[in-house]
Amino acid sequence: MELDKPKSDVERKENDIIYSKAIKAGKRIYYLDVKKSRNEDLFVAITESKKKVSGMDDNLQVTYEKHKIFLYKEDFDKFLEGMEEIIGFVKREQGNVVSSHYEEETEEEEEVEEKRSRSFFDKFKL
Repeated sequence: MELDKPKSDVERKENDIIYSKAIKAGKRIYYLDVKKSRNEDLFVAITESKKKVSGMDDNLQVTYEKHKIFLYKEDFDKFLEGMEEIIGFVKREQGNVVSSHYEEETEEEEEVEEKRSRSFFDKFKL
């Protein structure tokens, strides 16, 4: 699922995000944010956020592991060129990924996660 969301003026001032696109992929969400630097130049911040669940029942803990890279406009062409080359290589070597298989696995994982997240007493509700 992909979400496009232009930012309001208040949100823009708070974190300098001009435009954002979230791409949900299983337990990961990729955020593609256009930001403005202090000298008014635009750049792209790419963030991978991965949900981590540990523990069971009352001791359930949910955390998010995040990784960021910043891509500046003078590097856009080289970055895109490199991405196209790498993606082309993967597709030639292994073909296109079958997304329905990936989605089925993540749905099963989410069911297991949901069961683990229920409290002890929730299991006895009718």
